[in-house]
Amino acid sequence: MSTNLERRQQLSDPVGRLARMIEIREFEGRVKALFLEGTVSGTTHLCEGQEAVAVGLAAALRPTDPVTCTYRGHGVALALGCTPTAVLGEIMGRSVGLLGGVGGSMHLCDPDVGLLPTFAIVGAGIPVAAGAALTAQVRDRDDVAVAVFGDGATNIGAFHETLNLAAVWRLPVLFVIENNLYGEYTPLPRTTPISDLADRAASYAIPAEIVDGQSLDEVSAAVSRAVARARDGGGPTLLEMKTYRYSGHSRTDTGPYRPDGELEAWSKRDPITLYAESAGLLRELDAIRADVIAQLDAAVAEVKAAPAPPIEAMFRNVVAES
Repeated sequence: MSTNLERRQQLSDPVGRLARMIEIREFEGRVKALFLEGTVSGTTHLCEGQEAVAVGLAAALRPTDPVTCTYRGHGVALALGCTPTAVLGEIMGRSVGLLGGVGGSMHLCDPDVGLLPTFAIVGAGIPVAAGAALTAQVRDRDDVAVAVFGDGATNIGAFHETLNLAAVWRLPVLFVIENNLYGEYTPLPRTTPISDLADRAASYAIPAEIVDGQSLDEVSAAVSRAVARARDGGGPTLLEMKTYRYSGHSRTDTGPYRPDGELEAWSKRDPITLYAESAGLLRELDAIRADVIAQLDAAVAEVKAAPAPPIEAMFRNVVAES
């Protein structure tokens, strides 16, 4: 199994980027199946359909750029370089997990690749990313922090407060909205009076872009522009990724609220197929997928064979020891 940083370096190659998107898609399918088997406790939130956002973002960042993410964060974790074994181990509560199996599906973290904790509370990672950006600014580093969050988070106070502060202090931070049309089970028009969430950046004099979140190339290019601006002292940027999740909000959600034909329409612009076409890799698609599936089979077997953490593990990392 490749190390985390080796996995990150694979994103410099078109085959590596395509393989990582396929890995995320197939990984989420495995997670769904394991939950249905009763192998995993709790709930989970899948990102099938949003792979181009995760991989395009990771391809444009350095491993030292800190990233906060939502509870729908499996794809971002894998894209940044976390191994399937470590992510699945955490989801299944096994000792091989990123946090030793005590965090679960919604709480992933790996500072080695820049992944700050994923958050179960809507929008909670937005101010944390601003704090990471302030740290880089104060320490005179050229790292750029990134907050990845959903469309629903743009209606909470922390979003507006953080954008205001980031603009005033010209923090090197990138705000990335994964606009998948739904805040949990509610369509965006029922909660928000505007259709383009990027418009909200103007209130804080922050530049913004609307990006085709199904296109890995467009995601990566937009992130690269925003990150270059931040590294050069230009301050924050807001990017609205127009994307779609194929699964429901959580594992019990079958998506009965979707209009007829909506899922089918978005599936015609599947990010994996679009990138395979643009990269000239359609002929290699089946072989790449077969290789990814074989690696995931091995990861699932490894995690199932791994022990659960001991009871005392729940008390680790609760308080600092002098």
